[in-house]
Amino acid sequence: MVKFLRTSKIASIILAIIRIYLGVLWTMAGWEKITGGASGAVKGLLTNAVKNPVTGPTGKVVYPWFNDMLSAILPHYRGMSLMVSWGEFLVGLGLIFGCLTTAAVFFGLLMNFSYMLAGAISVNPEYIFLEYFIIIAGFNAGKIGLDYWVIPWIRTNIFKQRQKSDIWS
Repeated sequence: MVKFLRTSKIASIILAIIRIYLGVLWTMAGWEKITGGASGAVKGLLTNAVKNPVTGPTGKVVYPWFNDMLSAILPHYRGMSLMVSWGEFLVGLGLIFGCLTTAAVFFGLLMNFSYMLAGAISVNPEYIFLEYFIIIAGFNAGKIGLDYWVIPWIRTNIFKQRQKSDIWS
């Protein structure tokens, strides 16, 4: 299955469709927050997650480390709101255009898991399921997109330059 996802032209086409679908959803969610002001929503999510943490069957808090982190972030909800809004928007654009696809899907997964750890299930499991295939496919997921040109350029111009100037060489 992994070999198919990473090398197949058919997989590349299927992944492009999934990628664009997710990209549109991420972009719309981010744009709504950018234009509608997400500060109140982010503050509400953080406050609710701190006051009502995810608990297990015994009633014990399941992710105390995450709740401690949210408590520290809560006073800075405006900055977090800005990061969430633009993060969702940029993840969406990266997925739509297939530009730095693996990085975009990684940050999408990071946000999805963060939302779930905060107790917001919503569409996150569906997104995670689809994003899993994109991240496993790696370069093949963005081959029908800007990654076709961007990734080879990065490999030849960024990494080759770094190797030449590496003091350990």
